[in-house]
Amino acid sequence: MALDSETLAQLTGTMQRFVEERLIPAEPRVEAENAIPPEIVEEMRHLGLFGMSIPQEHGGLGLTMAEEVEIAFVLGRAAPAFRSLIGTNNGIGSQGIVIDGTPEQKAHWLPRLASGEMISSFALTEPDAGSDAASISLSARRDGDAYVLNGAKRFITNAPVAGLFTVMARTEPDVKGAKGISAFLVEADTPGLTVGKPDRKMGQRGALTADVFFEDCRVPASAIIGGVPGRGFATAMKVLDRGRLHISAICAGAATRLLDDALAFALERKQFDQPIAEFQLIQAMLADSRTELYAGQSMVRDAARRRDGGESVSLEASCCKLFCSEMVGRVADRAVQIHGGAGYMADYAVERFYRDVRLFRIYEGTSQIQQLVIARNMIAGA
Repeated sequence: MALDSETLAQLTGTMQRFVEERLIPAEPRVEAENAIPPEIVEEMRHLGLFGMSIPQEHGGLGLTMAEEVEIAFVLGRAAPAFRSLIGTNNGIGSQGIVIDGTPEQKAHWLPRLASGEMISSFALTEPDAGSDAASISLSARRDGDAYVLNGAKRFITNAPVAGLFTVMARTEPDVKGAKGISAFLVEADTPGLTVGKPDRKMGQRGALTADVFFEDCRVPASAIIGGVPGRGFATAMKVLDRGRLHISAICAGAATRLLDDALAFALERKQFDQPIAEFQLIQAMLADSRTELYAGQSMVRDAARRRDGGESVSLEASCCKLFCSEMVGRVADRAVQIHGGAGYMADYAVERFYRDVRLFRIYEGTSQIQQLVIARNMIAGA
């Protein structure tokens, strides 16, 4: 463990207070302004949230997977936009460097990412490359001691506010599939890199996404993670398990918030001279939600401990991502139903969460991709 039990308990308690006293009250403002208030961003930096998974020697908290999911359970109770801002700094934006980066890359980038001085963004998805990530076409042509990038990325989280992009580009055009892909570290102010207008989305306002364009964008060869071309996709695959477990824990946190709100409403709302919580069909929805939430939490904790123990958890991580992302959708639907007409009104958080959590079944690998990963692991192990 990175932290002793007492320190972890203190960190968790601090996070609980931060979520309840600062993040949840700020949700209406985030929804209205489509942005996280600067003072809250600064508080998130002060708490070390941008460097939860970055090793302590590089300025981060260095949390283990089991410790990180406990924090994510708490953070997930607030609007997903808050987690989205810190997500890439803790995920592929830093972990690719941690695992495969050169000593120079680690020393230069990780402290800045851990402090939140720089916000990172992971540029993988393209107009014609989503679930089939190995088919990306953004080109990186070698030119002396540099590469010239041309192409476009789509739906890139944090793009409008990022200072650093991890860009997946094809350095070997004659090599099809994943082997010809390299991961570049590209600063946002690099000539030839432009960011489009923020996307208008169904939910998760405040979690900004946009297209990113590369037109003769020249970067040094030393910008390739690890300094070796052709390994970018392999680097991304190495950190997928951590990302999927983190998102699964966030889903469980959101389900906890939804269920708490639904229970509180059911105890307060009266029909036929009694709280609707007394009606068995309402109780059934509450009970089903609590049961599924418990299952999701247990799965995530088990897989996290296994990963920390050195086990390969590709199958388990996909199981968690599939179950928890689908589970929170069902819990959100029941929460709206319990609220009745009020659940369809923007005055209640369940209306917003109902829209927000829909994305969890799509990013970090769709539910259908998780099904394929699970099945293929089963077949390979038969």
